Amino acid sequence: MLKRFLLMLLGMVCVCGADVATYHNDNARTGQNLNETILTTVNVNPNTFGKLLVIPADGKVDAEPLYLSAITFPGQGTRNALYVVTEHDSVYAFDADSGVQLWKVSMLQAGETPSDNRSCSQVTPEIGVTSTPVIARSIGPNGTIYVVAMTKDSSGNYHQRLHALDLTTGGEQFSGPQEIQATFPGTGDNTNGTVVVFDPKQYKERAGLLLLNGVVYTSWSSHCDIGLYTGWVIGYSASTLAQTSVFNFTPNGSEGAVWMAGAGLAADANSNIYFLAANGTFDTTLAAGFPNGGDYGNAFLKLSTTNNLLAVADYFTMFDTISESGADQDLGSGGALILPDMTDSTGTTRHLAVGAGKDHHIYLVDRDNMGKFNPSANSNSQDLPTALPAGEFATPAYFNGRLYYGGVNDVIKGFQFSSARLVSPPTWTTANSFGYPGATPSISANGTTNGIVWAVENTNPAILHAYDAADLHQLYASNQAPGGRDNFGSGNKFITPMIANGKVYVGTPNGVGVFGILPTTTQPVITSPLSVSGNANKAFGYQITATNSPTSYSATGLPAGLSVNTTSGLISGTPRNGATTNVTIGATNVSGTGTATLVITIHGKR
Repeated sequence: MLKRFLLMLLGMVCVCGADVATYHNDNARTGQNLNETILTTVNVNPNTFGKLLVIPADGKVDAEPLYLSAITFPGQGTRNALYVVTEHDSVYAFDADSGVQLWKVSMLQAGETPSDNRSCSQVTPEIGVTSTPVIARSIGPNGTIYVVAMTKDSSGNYHQRLHALDLTTGGEQFSGPQEIQATFPGTGDNTNGTVVVFDPKQYKERAGLLLLNGVVYTSWSSHCDIGLYTGWVIGYSASTLAQTSVFNFTPNGSEGAVWMAGAGLAADANSNIYFLAANGTFDTTLAAGFPNGGDYGNAFLKLSTTNNLLAVADYFTMFDTISESGADQDLGSGGALILPDMTDSTGTTRHLAVGAGKDHHIYLVDRDNMGKFNPSANSNSQDLPTALPAGEFATPAYFNGRLYYGGVNDVIKGFQFSSARLVSPPTWTTANSFGYPGATPSISANGTTNGIVWAVENTNPAILHAYDAADLHQLYASNQAPGGRDNFGSGNKFITPMIANGKVYVGTPNGVGVFGILPTTTQPVITSPLSVSGNANKAFGYQITATNSPTSYSATGLPAGLSVNTTSGLISGTPRNGATTNVTIGATNVSGTGTATLVITIHGKR
């Protein structure tokens, strides 16, 4: 089942394996890049790994940078591309390896500026492009990146627009941009008596964009809790920018924003959308299990998308949801994650999702029966009530049967799944904790091997951490490097590290820090002994060692029964026959490969 899930993720997001084209790598929001072949648990350490450069930008980079391999830019050749957006309403394409700017475009129209902070310090001093864009290689002549930008015109009017930009030039496509406008039947906040009206000045696009079945889905948060506002999800055709669907989940009430610390709306393989709604009106009077007024504030929601019509297919909320909303202890501060199919203790396949917010709980829900509202007790699949003592203002990550959470003022916790349930307390934790807002982990791995958990600490200077996913022991931290070598700027809340093609990209208040294997001036020199002996049909071991921080090893011409671990350099196995063999051994770094001849003598029957 895990293999089927991994194939589903690749099909949902990636045209080629190295791409990171959406928030947290895939529409399930697992945060795992399973195609990372360069970074390993061996070479990610303060001696061989560190800051390569900081790419400057013209404003805060609150969104996760995105990555595409092998994009051809007019007059500039084929490059690995890094796409970056800023709160100054700019969109950039950079060479992901060198940091060279390939193009830059502004989302501002004539006479416009980025929005002011709307008397809210959450995004300040300006609001431009806050949410993580989404990329489609196959839509448009050269592929398209979709961006939502907030602006303010010379008359003091505010605008929210969806832009569709050519990946190679930054040019607007499909007669864009599209002004975000919407109404929905209801008598809630900002109603005209018949419909509630989307007022662009009252909202910002905080959650990452979702591309699903040719539709770009947007979702909207408020400025702090400043009214009047309600909860919106609005879809647009990815090929025309025409509005395809509008849904309001507090149409007869108030509030109910989509924050999720910047996490994107999640989607499963059946095209259902999942998210955590913030504090707002919830109708405790039910009709067939659903709120009779259509108000779903402070709930874990599942929306169906059949025929591009958005509707609540299921939901879960807590027995004390009303008091939680009143105390601002809602679900909306954390992101949702879709889990792979799991088999429970009865042999039944479970389809699960997980989320957490401010109330210290981790909520595991069955996507086929999420639990709805029970005024006496929570009816979801599993509840860990004190798992996150100071709450969750981030998004978890999933890898290899484990769930990683980084709560506020807490360590990163690794929870093992067993029979479709989380084992509690967590099996693994980091040695260090993370202050506000905690941490959103990201995962790099080569399939199920060399798993590394990456997280950013919101300090000044910020700290990039890397942990072995197997037990969360620390491999690297950017403050370990001597002389401030790896400092990359001050912290920036809700930052999600992105890993692609041997590099780690981290947004900052004025650019993107880029980390990777440090360059060396010379290729490795073999230092291990160049002769070794052993016995036929007995276990054999020889360790290749070399200078200048090798990242991989090789051995050609080995006797039958022996093989080399190209990551560690260990030659091992059981030789079959007696013989003396000349073997070419090698050690490689970014500067080249150093080789030597190793004489292996095996005693025994020839």
